[in-house]
Amino acid sequence: MKKSDRLLSTIILIIIGLVVIGLFININWSMKSSTGHSRGNVAVIDIKGMIVSAEKIADRINKLRLNPSIKGMIIRIDSPGGGSAAFQELYTEVKRVRESGIPVVASIASVGASGGYYVALGASKIIANPASVTGSIGVIIDFPVAVELMEKIGVTMQSVKSGEYKDVGSPYREFTGRDEAYLETVVQDIYNQFVNTIETERKIDKKELLKISDGRIFTGSQALEYGLIDTLGTFEDAVLIIGEMAGIDGRPKLVFSQKQTMTLLDLLFTDIEEVFSLFVSIPNLNYLWR
Repeated sequence: MKKSDRLLSTIILIIIGLVVIGLFININWSMKSSTGHSRGNVAVIDIKGMIVSAEKIADRINKLRLNPSIKGMIIRIDSPGGGSAAFQELYTEVKRVRESGIPVVASIASVGASGGYYVALGASKIIANPASVTGSIGVIIDFPVAVELMEKIGVTMQSVKSGEYKDVGSPYREFTGRDEAYLETVVQDIYNQFVNTIETERKIDKKELLKISDGRIFTGSQALEYGLIDTLGTFEDAVLIIGEMAGIDGRPKLVFSQKQTMTLLDLLFTDIEEVFSLFVSIPNLNYLWR
């Protein structure tokens, strides 16, 4: 056989081999697909620090929920809470993901207390580090009172209002017993919303739940005993759990939020309204552990 003929035969055999391998891979992939397993991405949503506004995080959760390549979601929590309305919104958005058929695992790292725990309630499963801090079920409202200071510097503030409680919580007047009684009803209503959500999501008896819903914190291990979480573990454990729940073969591909390069001007002016909201004089209702 000529040398050129041998070379041609070798090339043909290689091509045939590649075709056979390709067919085998295709058949193997079809068999995996037929068992309900598939490759897919798992989105990771970070909830860190004190949160005042939920707008940006909620928007990202919604976009990922509508992304067909996302087969699961991990809510990675390291937060003591923040605005009660903000965390109720985040809880609702996480729950919407769960109810759409996409499994969600909440992973509590160091801290997932108060509002940080509230958002976790929307997930399909809650996992926490044994030494993490969670719980702190409750509501707090606070505001400054600067009447004495203003008197010392000779400044007064005059208000014309339509009703007795229109300026409740104002730092420019004394805080009365009637004011306190009124705000207690507001705090109690939002507290009841928190407790009722835990009762619904965690299926804990209301009487037993109220015994631990006094603002105290728990370690992850204690939270497991009380039924506040499902299991103990790390973020990597959460990755393995969500992969199994989503029917993903092997370790899922994690999709993180893209980091953006920020200039000095960005640092000075980005989300400035959130910064100011921390110091604004009006009363702030918070699911917050301090």
